[in-house]
Amino acid sequence: MPLKRCEWARSEPNISYHDREWGTPVHDDTVLFEFLILEGAQAGLSWETILRKRDNYRKAFHSFDAARIARYGARDTARLLADPGIVRNRAKIAAAVGNARAVLALRKEFGSLDAYLWSFVEGAPIVNRRRRAADVPAETPLSERISRDLHARDFRFVGPTIIYAFMQAVGMVNDHRIDCFRYAELAGKR
Repeated sequence: MPLKRCEWARSEPNISYHDREWGTPVHDDTVLFEFLILEGAQAGLSWETILRKRDNYRKAFHSFDAARIARYGARDTARLLADPGIVRNRAKIAAAVGNARAVLALRKEFGSLDAYLWSFVEGAPIVNRRRRAADVPAETPLSERISRDLHARDFRFVGPTIIYAFMQAVGMVNDHRIDCFRYAELAGKR
């Protein structure tokens, strides 16, 4: 009997991503930064496109080492704009570099990106009870609040919709449908 999944996970690479990652709580700063950059890169595109380019992003952005990316200059920007393996959008690339710098400043204040982000949900995932894909909002008051705070800290490509998708991806919120096999797996994880 086939497993029940959320509607959007119908083909690869979405199925593997859904089954192994989406909604799993992430507390690793590098992975959190990776998702922040990838979610911003996804703006206006499909998530499937970003998943297919994910390994290229890891190579192009030095495994999402924020300290290294924060030092990127004009030569790095030119290199990234010429890389067909990533989304070659000047504003998104500039945002990734600026966001790396903002992450470093945030770490000085909070100790880690993890501590900062998870403080918005008091360290535990919000577990929703979605019955249909139509029940999942594009953004929430909480994603709006996080977005405003990130903007105030000089982050870019972190609008409320991007942040809500980020929260879903890194498990700050469990938006798996209640009949999806991953819902029960993740409902009690912290």
